[in-house]
Amino acid sequence: MMVLIFSVGCIVLYTGQGKFHSSTLDTLNYVVKQAHITSESLQNVSDYLAAAKTIGVNSVTLAPDVQSNIDKIDRKINSSATTLSYQTKKNSKDIKDALDSVGLALIIVAAVILFLAFLGFLFSVFGLQCLVYFLVILGWILVAGTFILCGIFLLLHNVVADTCVSMDEWVKNPTAHTALDDILPCVDNATAQETLKQTKTVTNQLVSVVDRIIINVVNRNFPPQAGIVYYNQSGPLLPVLCNPFNSDLTNRQCVAGEVDFSNATEVWKNYICQPSSSGICKTPGRLTPTLHNQMASAVNVSYALYRYGPFLVNLQDCTFVRDTFTDISRDHCPGLQRHSKWIYIGLFMVSAAVMLSLIFWVIYARERRHRVYTKNLMD
Repeated sequence: MMVLIFSVGCIVLYTGQGKFHSSTLDTLNYVVKQAHITSESLQNVSDYLAAAKTIGVNSVTLAPDVQSNIDKIDRKINSSATTLSYQTKKNSKDIKDALDSVGLALIIVAAVILFLAFLGFLFSVFGLQCLVYFLVILGWILVAGTFILCGIFLLLHNVVADTCVSMDEWVKNPTAHTALDDILPCVDNATAQETLKQTKTVTNQLVSVVDRIIINVVNRNFPPQAGIVYYNQSGPLLPVLCNPFNSDLTNRQCVAGEVDFSNATEVWKNYICQPSSSGICKTPGRLTPTLHNQMASAVNVSYALYRYGPFLVNLQDCTFVRDTFTDISRDHCPGLQRHSKWIYIGLFMVSAAVMLSLIFWVIYARERRHRVYTKNLMD
C-alpha cells in the first residue's frame, strides 16, 4: 500500500512539476513576446518620425518647431521602449531562475526519498536496527522538509490563483502602479498621448506639404517666370492627397477627387512625364520622376504614422496590457493552477508514504529483533 502511495505520489509530483514548469515558461514567453511587440512598435514610430524630418517635397520640409518636437518625443519613446523591454525581460529571467531552482530541488528531494526508502527497506529486512534508527532520524528530517515544501507549493498555488483573479479585476478596473507592473508594466500615459499627438501633427503637415506643392506648382499652368518652379508641366490635373485630419487634428473624411494613402503613389504614376537632362518635361505630364519619388516618400511615412494611431491609442489606456492579461487568464491560468496543485498533492502523498514507511521500518526491525531474541532463548 505504501509503495503504491509513494509511486503514485512520485508520478503526480514529477508530472505536475514538469507541466507547471512548461506552463509557466509558456506564460512568461507570451508576456515577453507581447512586450517585445509593443517595444518594437514604439521603436518603429520613433524611426518613422525621424524619417519625417528628412522628407522634402520640392525643397519644402516640415516646420522647424515640428522637427524640434520630433526630437523631444523621440527621446521619450526610446526611453519608454527600453524600460518596457528591460523590465519585462528582467522579471521573466528572475522567475525562470526561481523555477529552475525549485525544479532542481524537487528532483533532488524525490531522488533522496527514493534512495532512502530503498535503504530503509533493505536495513529493516536484514534487521540492522541501528542503521534503521539512523535512517529514521534522517527520514523524519526529510519528511519535515517535504511537508514544508508541500506548504510552500500550496502557498504558490494560492498565489497563482490570486494573481489570475487580480488580472481579471485589473482588466475590469485598470489601476496604475500595482504589483502587476512587475509582470508587464504599462507605457507612460503622458508619453503615449504626446506620441499620438505628434504622429497626427506630422501626418497632417506632410500631407499639407504635398497638397500645397500639387496645388501651387504641379497643377499650375504658366510660362517660365522668375521665382516660380516650372518644368513644362501639362496635361490632366493631379488629384490631391486626402488629409485624414483637420487642422485641429480631429478625424476628417476624404472627399471626391482626393486620393488616399493606399493608392496615391500608384495613381500619380500615370501623371509622370519623361524629363530631359535639365529636368524639363519632354512629354505631357504633371510630375517628374524625382518629384514623384519625393511625394511617394512623404506618403509612405505619413501612412505608416497614420496606421500606428490605433496602437498609440491602446497605449494610452494600457489596452495592450489588458489584452495580455485577458489572454493569460483565459489560456494559461487554468493550467498553472491545475499543475501547481498537482505538485503539492504529489509532495503530500510522498511525505505521507515516507512517514508511514518510517513507522513500518521501526516496527519491522523490532519485530525481527524480538523473533531472533526469542529463537535464541528457545535454543
